[in-house]
Parts: sequence; structure tokens; C-alpha cells
Amino acid sequence: MITKDITIEDLTEYYPKSVKYLSEKGIRCIRCGEPIWGTLKEACIEKGFDEVAIKKAVDDLNKLHKAPIKKTETKIDEINGI
Repeated sequence: MITKDITIEDLTEYYPKSVKYLSEKGIRCIRCGEPIWGTLKEACIEKGFDEVAIKKAVDDLNKLHKAPIKKTETKIDEINGI
């Protein structure tokens, strides 16, 4: 489960669909080409999110991902066309 305290690095590694969401919200992430360190909450605050917006982002990201995906599983899924 994604929480506001997850690091950006873990978020993008274990929840790869989050990269597009983060990019759409203007939040830089490792896979977007600009490394960022810290938590999801810290990244959201940097972009001016208040507590309500942070909670919505966490909820949205959890809806995108029902279970964490390891990098290796993601690559296999891509190869298999999933």
C-alpha cells in the first residue's frame, strides 16, 4: 500500500504506473530523468500540495496499483505484452 511516507525511489520502483501520475502532477521522479530523493509527502509539499491534496494523491496512486510490482515482473509483463 502506498502511503505519503513512501520514498519516491520505492514508489517508482514498486509502483511503476505512478511515474505517469507524478509527471502529470509536476512531481519529478527518478524515472522521469530528474532524480529526486525524499518522500511522496515532501515532493507534494514542494509542489504546493496541502494535506487534502496529498491525501488525494495517495488515494489516486493506490487506485492505480492493487499490489506492488517488482522491476523484474514489470519487464516480464512488458515482454509478454501485458
